[in-house]
Amino acid sequence: MNWIKLPKSNERGATLVEFAIAASVFMVAMFAVLEFGRLLWVHNALSDAARRGARYASVHSMTDGTGIKNVAVYGNPEGTGNPLVTDLTTANVQVAYDLFDVNRGTVSVSITNYQFQFVVPIIGTTITMPAYNTTLTGESAGRLPASL
Repeated sequence: MNWIKLPKSNERGATLVEFAIAASVFMVAMFAVLEFGRLLWVHNALSDAARRGARYASVHSMTDGTGIKNVAVYGNPEGTGNPLVTDLTTANVQVAYDLFDVNRGTVSVSITNYQFQFVVPIIGTTITMPAYNTTLTGESAGRLPASL
């Protein structure tokens, strides 16, 4: 058989096109992994923030609502420093007491309406994270029991 050889000029740029397609697929997959990792980190951080706030509330007085919210957002009752999770504010934190006293009743700390912002170019959208809620029993309620 006699094969006709095409000149190399017909294949010019084919490698560049193949590289562009492969690089695009690789970059999309890489950005997807990075964004999913960020989303998982924020999910865990919000869950921990609700737990941290409920733990602080269970051993402090009911009148320290601002301190409880600050502990959930900033990690300290004074509310100093940067939020532990980007764009988390005290407005996202709700505190609810139910028959709260020494060794009885409960306190619930919830984080709601947190907007997760994607940073991937092109997508750049937000999603509302689910509500994070932690409920604990009152331990000391900020005072010593009468039996001591």
